Amino acid sequence: MIDLYTFTTPNGRKVSIALEELGLPYKAHVVDITKGDQFKPEFLAINPNNKIPAIVDPAGPGGKPLSVFESGAILLYLAEKTGKLLPADPRGRTEAVQWLMFQMSAVGPMLGQLGHFKRFAKEQIPYAIERYTQESARILGVLDKHLAQHEFLAPEYSVADIATYPWLAGVPQFYPELLSPVANVRRWLDTVGARPAVQRGMKVPEIK
Repeated sequence: MIDLYTFTTPNGRKVSIALEELGLPYKAHVVDITKGDQFKPEFLAINPNNKIPAIVDPAGPGGKPLSVFESGAILLYLAEKTGKLLPADPRGRTEAVQWLMFQMSAVGPMLGQLGHFKRFAKEQIPYAIERYTQESARILGVLDKHLAQHEFLAPEYSVADIATYPWLAGVPQFYPELLSPVANVRRWLDTVGARPAVQRGMKVPEIK
C-alpha cells in the first residue's frame, strides 16, 4: 500500500486522482500546511523541500521502498510503474509529457499567483492582480486552442489531464470571467470532472 502525504490543494489532488484512476491501494496522510506539518522532521525525511504531495512506495524498484516528491515526478513514477496513463508510443508519450510540463511551469504557477494576490494577500496590489489575471487568461487560451482539436491534452487521457484538472476545477467558482471565452476548456473540464476516479480523488484527503 502506497503512503500518500497530502493536503486539500490542487497539487495534492493530482496524486490522489492518479492513484484512484490506477486502482492502486493507498493510505492518505494529512499534512496540514496551515499548521506547519510540512516542516516536521518526519515529513522532511520524505520531502526535503517541505511541500506536499509526497509518496512512499514500499514496493519500489527492486522491491525496495522508495519515496518520491514533486507532483509531476510522482505522476510519471506511477504511470511508469503501472504502464498506464501515458501513451505507449514515443510520440504520444512526448505529447503527454510536454503538456504535463506546461502544467508544472505555467498553469499551476500563474493560477497560484493569481489566487495569492487576488484572494489571499493582505494587501491588494493592482499590478500583480492584473499581471497574473492576464497571464492566466493567456494560458487558458493556449489550452483552449489545443483542446479545439483534441479531446484530451495528449492523444489519450493521461497524466497531463490529471495534473491540469485540479488547478482549473476552481476557476468556475473563483474566476468565472476567465472561462467565458474558452468553450473548449469548459467542455474538457466537464469531461474530466465526470470521471468517477477524478471525483473520488478530488475528495482526498478528508478533513474532519
